[in-house]
Amino acid sequence: MIHSLFLISCGGDIFLEKHWKSAVSRSVCDYFLEAQDRAGQPDDVAPVLATPHHYLVSAHRCGIFFVAVIQSEVSPLFVIEFLHRVAETLQDYFGECSEASIKDNVVIVYELLEEMLDNGFPLATESNILKELIKPPTILRSVVNSITGSSNVGDQLPTGQLSNIPWRRAGVKYTNNEAYFDVTEEIDAIIDKSGSTVFAEIQGVIDACIKLTGMPDLTLSFMNPRLLDDVSFHPCVRFKRWETERVLSFIPPDGNFRLMSYHVSSQNLVAIPVYVKHNISFSNKGSTGRFDITIGPKQTMGKVVESVLVIVHMPKGVLNMTLTATQGNYTFDPVTKVLMWDIGKIILPKLQTLKGLINLQSGAPKPEENPTLNVQFQIQQLVVSGLKVNRLDMYGERYKPFKGVKYVTKAGTFQVRT
Repeated sequence: MIHSLFLISCGGDIFLEKHWKSAVSRSVCDYFLEAQDRAGQPDDVAPVLATPHHYLVSAHRCGIFFVAVIQSEVSPLFVIEFLHRVAETLQDYFGECSEASIKDNVVIVYELLEEMLDNGFPLATESNILKELIKPPTILRSVVNSITGSSNVGDQLPTGQLSNIPWRRAGVKYTNNEAYFDVTEEIDAIIDKSGSTVFAEIQGVIDACIKLTGMPDLTLSFMNPRLLDDVSFHPCVRFKRWETERVLSFIPPDGNFRLMSYHVSSQNLVAIPVYVKHNISFSNKGSTGRFDITIGPKQTMGKVVESVLVIVHMPKGVLNMTLTATQGNYTFDPVTKVLMWDIGKIILPKLQTLKGLINLQSGAPKPEENPTLNVQFQIQQLVVSGLKVNRLDMYGERYKPFKGVKYVTKAGTFQVRT
């Protein structure tokens, strides 16, 4: 299936490669690097590229391209899912998935890849199993290994490898039994010039942190599960129970994992939590223009909108900008023509406004179109879809765990056309 894996930085540097069936020359990545150069943004690179003798399937995570080389027809989503699993495993082991952390732990990375794929086919991809096979790096373990010459590879096979519950190891014990769930939603939206919603959808995930003794069987129910269009579950979830009762029944892995992801595409269910008023104009004669934008909250149920950042890619003819902000700080890069307004937290009743003059190159023609505003924000304890966790029940164990749910709404690709 997967012959080779290459890790490529956004700058085009191949800093790690792993081969399973046969060694594939890294020159095959030239096709990918050409596609990367043609794409304006890293996420715009096509996930599947055909070459004369191979297919290149890629995923972009944390500034790194994970590029798998395959020779026969394989479901691309299967390969992409595996590449994301590799990135998540590296992040779980090292705390971050970055070029520096991978280079610092290159031996462990190769050991992990050797266990995750067997002759090119996925074998052990669950974090709990991998941590029993290959111990996560610590300072003490690194010192001991350097003195004794031993490695991070475990002495025994993982207990769950041959179990029908491979994602959970046996004999888990905790002094404090806790179960936490984070419901995070990202809004992708396009707002037109008049303020009407052209497109809006929600991408949501439920991440869990489970630290429970023994082998608990959990049931998580929602107050309004019917609004979820497209769902994807962790293998621990019993799908038939969801189909019939719309509840999540599962024996959880130990530690952190993604329980489910979902999609809400019905536009009338997506409440836009911020409004943007704008007036950007360029004079027909002369070398100036006006810039005036105001941002504020709406439909936030009284919650505070924070971490607000407005990014504007100005036309090439703009020399500089002289602006005044009622809140936050702004920067304009005259080379990249990018304006960034870091507002922070929106505090009512004060209006957050950025306005002033645009200085254009003398003699340059009037820009053909106005720039698009890209807005980033975050709202704690609110999900705009209205999804709510009703209750969490536990079976199979006698103790009472501590339970908690946190809700967060973020901006995904949130654009306002001017």
